[in-house]
Amino acid sequence: MTSPRSHIPRILFAGGGTGGHVYPAIAIADAVRSIEPSASIAFVGTRERIEWTAVPKAGYPIHPITISGLHRKLTARNLTFPLKLVKGLIESWSLVGAFDPDVVVGTGGYVSGPVLWTADIRGRRTLIQEQNAYAGVTNRLLGRRADSIHIAFPEAERYFPTGRCKLSGNPVRTSLTETSREAARAALGIPVEAQVLFVFGGSLGSRALNDAMSASVRTLLERPDRFILWQTGPRYFEEIRPAFGHERLQLTAFVDRMDRAFAASDLVVCRAGAITCSELMATGSAAVLVPSKNVAEDHQTKNAKSLATRDAATLLAEKDLDKLVDTIESLFSDPVRLAKMGEAARAMARPDAAAEIARDVLALASERAPRREEVEA
Repeated sequence: MTSPRSHIPRILFAGGGTGGHVYPAIAIADAVRSIEPSASIAFVGTRERIEWTAVPKAGYPIHPITISGLHRKLTARNLTFPLKLVKGLIESWSLVGAFDPDVVVGTGGYVSGPVLWTADIRGRRTLIQEQNAYAGVTNRLLGRRADSIHIAFPEAERYFPTGRCKLSGNPVRTSLTETSREAARAALGIPVEAQVLFVFGGSLGSRALNDAMSASVRTLLERPDRFILWQTGPRYFEEIRPAFGHERLQLTAFVDRMDRAFAASDLVVCRAGAITCSELMATGSAAVLVPSKNVAEDHQTKNAKSLATRDAATLLAEKDLDKLVDTIESLFSDPVRLAKMGEAARAMARPDAAAEIARDVLALASERAPRREEVEA
């Protein structure tokens, strides 16, 4: 006589190319494991991009496939795209068969395409998570057949079948909200009563923001109680560092403790990537958002507009960076507005995003019948 054992969920994650696709996937995987420690979890990615180091560092195995994006401009590199796509589809077919997932989760990037497409053809459940207000091409195509679609911005709903989306938000690190203003300022050596500006252009830095700050930082520091945290990005640090030295300026290539930087700041100036916007929401940070022009479909502008239309941020176009000082001074001169911006940002936050998506992943996994090896005598 046999009796069914508890079903052991098998979850395959596909997403990569940038941290904005990889880290949400890792956060969801962590939440799945927290809810169901027995779950078998693996990732798919490419050897050349961030996922190949970030995923193993997070404690998960990763399997490679061959795939690349189709460049929007005419280039000789597009000639190899069809061959890589066919190879990626074949590899995805074999991988899905070998790992035998109950659910395949796609978090965007071109690696998601062949993996979720073959998973759907092979009868596996699929779930996609869209980080931006403007849905990427891969997710828009996959969303036509996905079993579940999770979005972070209400504006993304228009790109998917009617009634299919769940507004769950972007998973962000819980550690971001665990540091107090007082503790953060003490750790950074900043007085509690100081006025603090935090400027960063993403993990790699931004040439446009760095140039604007280089032209503005001395003016901004004329106020004697103002401190500035400025992350240049590693590629720009040595170029900028010799030109600027000031006791109230903390210039760094990279910020390891973003929780402290957000908690210590009164105002943030930054790009408008999906995860950055979600971190601003989670930390209730007032911000000036300067969308990058060098992203697909100008999606950072759409992210920034989502916050700005709710009075949770100020949008400053890159072409208007000559107005950066005036924009900053205008906001600092109106502390009531700053406070309201932070409150509006926090109201948009979805702190349980990772857990909500993870529960949906496990619900989809439970719909698959137990395998033969999960039935014992």
